[in-house]
Parts: sequence; C-alpha cells; structure tokens
Amino acid sequence: MNDSLSNPFSITYPTAVQTSLHSGALFARFDPSGRFVAAGRNDGTAVVWDLDTRAAVRWLEGHVKGVTSVDWSRHSRFVLTASKDWNLVVWDLASETDPPRRHATVRFDAPIASAWFHPRNSQIMLVLLASGDAYVVDLRKSQRSRVELCEPQEDEDEEAQMHRPRSAITVARFDPSGKHIFAGTSTGSVLVFNTRTKTMVGRHKIADKISAVGSIRGIEFAKSGRRMVTNSTDRTLRQFSVPTYSDQWCLECEIEPIHRFNDPITKTAWHAMSFSPDGEWLAGGAADPAAHKIYIWDIANDGQFANTLDGGREPLVYVHWHPSKPAIASTTNLGNILIWHIPVQERWGAFAGGFEEIDVNVEYEEREDEFDIEDEEEMAKRKMKEEEQEVDIAGVDGGGAQPNGVRINGEHDEDILWADEEPDEDMEGWKMKILIEDDQDGI
Repeated sequence: MNDSLSNPFSITYPTAVQTSLHSGALFARFDPSGRFVAAGRNDGTAVVWDLDTRAAVRWLEGHVKGVTSVDWSRHSRFVLTASKDWNLVVWDLASETDPPRRHATVRFDAPIASAWFHPRNSQIMLVLLASGDAYVVDLRKSQRSRVELCEPQEDEDEEAQMHRPRSAITVARFDPSGKHIFAGTSTGSVLVFNTRTKTMVGRHKIADKISAVGSIRGIEFAKSGRRMVTNSTDRTLRQFSVPTYSDQWCLECEIEPIHRFNDPITKTAWHAMSFSPDGEWLAGGAADPAAHKIYIWDIANDGQFANTLDGGREPLVYVHWHPSKPAIASTTNLGNILIWHIPVQERWGAFAGGFEEIDVNVEYEEREDEFDIEDEEEMAKRKMKEEEQEVDIAGVDGGGAQPNGVRINGEHDEDILWADEEPDEDMEGWKMKILIEDDQDGI
C-alpha cells in the first residue's frame, strides 16, 4: 500500500503548469469535450480558446459591460454568456462567422450574476440576478416562460414570518441530472426546487457546531450528482451527500457536512472550487492576495489534504477542473489562464518490449538466438491465437448515462424526461469550423 501511495504514476491530479493563455479573462471554463476553454472578460467579450492549437478561435462580442458567467451546452455547440448589462446571450458556434450568430437574447431588469444551461436541454436556463432573484427561463415554443423561484410563505403564521429574515439567493445551480435546482442564500440555508414544477421541495439549514456558516457563495456538484460542496463566507468549504426528495418538502431540515475543508493556518477564503471527473479529488482556489494557490483534497481518502499547487505571484480568481482528464484551468487576476497537467517523464522502455533503461554505459552481451529469424508458421499461429481472444468493446455498462457522464436512475422519471420534450439543436457529432483570418499585410 505504501508503494502505491508513493508511486508518481498513481497521481491523478495535475501538479504543474503546462501552458498559459494571455486572455484578459475574469474566469475560464472547459467545454464538455475538454478541447476548448471559454473565458469571460471585463470588456464585455468572451473568448473561446482551442487548447490543441493554443489559439483563440471565436470572439463573442455582444455585451457592453463585463461578462459575469459563461456556460456550455452538453455537446459544446452553444455558449451562454451573462453580463452586467442585464442581457443573456446564447451563441451558436456552428455558424460560420466570427463573432458567431446570436441564437437567442434575453433581457432582465437588473445585472445578471450568473446563468447556466439545463444539463439536458440548452433551451432551459437558470438565471440569478445581482438583486438576489432567481429565474428559470424556458425558450421552448410549447413551454415558453420565465418563472421566479420563491420560498413559499403561506404555511407559516405571521409571527414566524416576522422572526425569519428574508433570504436573498446568492448562488443557484442545476444538479447534474437537471431534476432539481439548489440555491444558497445570504442566511446560510440551501433551498431546493423542482425544475419542472418550479416548487420548493426542501429548505436545509447547515448544521455545523464548529463555526457559523454565514452567506453561501458557491455550490458545486460531483459529476455523479451524489456529492455537493458549498463555499461560505466563514472561509470553509463543506461537502454534503445530496439527499433524495419527494413531493413533501421539509420546512427546516438540517444537513450535516461530511467533510470540512479550510486553511487552518492562514484562514484564507475561497474564490472557487471544482471536483475531478471521478469525484475523488476536490480543488479549491484560494483567495490569497499575494499568491496563486490551488489546494487539492483527496475525497476518496476521507477528505485528507493532498497538495498545494503554486502558480506564481498573480493571485487566483477562478478554478475549473477538466471534464475527463487530470487537468485544471485556473485564472489569475491579470487575466491569464493557466492550464495545469501531470508532467510525465518519457520512459523509452514503453516503446519496445524488453527495452531496459540504464543510468551508465555497460557492455552488452548478445544472446545466441537473439537475431535468429522466427519461423513464419510459428508467427502465424501466435497471431491467430491473439486474434481469438475476446475483446470487451462495450466497456462499462452505460445504461442510463447521459452524454456528460452523469448516470440517471429512473428512466421514466417525469421530472427528468420533461426537459427532453422539444429537444434543442445541440446534437452530438457537430463540428466547429475553424476560421482563419485573412493576412491583411500580405502582398
């Protein structure tokens, strides 16, 4: 066991910076394929970077104020940008123009703090305004609506309403299945809404005897949907097991954190956090004003601290884990995007069987039969035997799995299948056309 822990090839989280993109970004997020990164900028534009070529392939120019959030549809065709200019824009990357064609524009009456696509249908969006109001926007022709998410008050008496302060929503996210919406509030509680009915099915108070929770600043889910982590103003990240919900919602149900993550020495706050694709690691972006630090915790090993990644002196403002690989995109306060990876030392022994790496020169002794020509009949028999071996081409059973890797239990769940009615145009297999600018200085 000790050998496996010390083996560097068993490390499945990034440890070094592979490349830096000078983007002027406020934050950056991988697309579901992991090939592209979308960065929101303070000048109202968003940039799509191709990580294979390290080049900007699309400029999304449609806002007049800073971009506050960026999200991708499940097959990366559509990009959702929200801005302080009160507008929400859906961009179609399948268009052959730069900037891409606007697929839809939705305007609100306040600056937008964040916006997210529904995991199963990009025509359904979750929008949080800077005023603390959250809306579900449905652009489908048969379901077109804009519904505000509100806490029900009719079951409480007047005295209870007076003593319980109004909770402004500070963060709102879909769960990976899209069935529920989780909203953190300024009073430290978590509200849960049914996405289809827009009704509240749970209100949770975080039970923590060590410190007061304060306002919730962020919510993230593991890809499986069974784990949730929150970021609060008390400078603590808390992980919870996501409960199941029925039609009867619990007015005041306490939930206890499974793990608590913080910096006991510097008591630093956190800008963002992100789970690894397998949910075994958690990355926390520290709000250190003098350094760029990412803390890594081993969720599979009882949440133990694993490592601190140092990205230099440009403070960190955002962090996002690659959807399928051990890679992280972190954004600095100067707008640079750092792509972290696992540095792998070349092992020449992997290119040929029996090849042995040595540190010093040694005299080679040739075997007597080393260069003998192998009998062709024996070679043919060996190849036939190898071909007869069964190969598992199906791999792990993917029944009930979605394109983003989320496994859904209950194929006939009305609250989940509701989003599949009138599907969007984000079909699997589409290709983005790479645009090459004309050389204006050419002859």
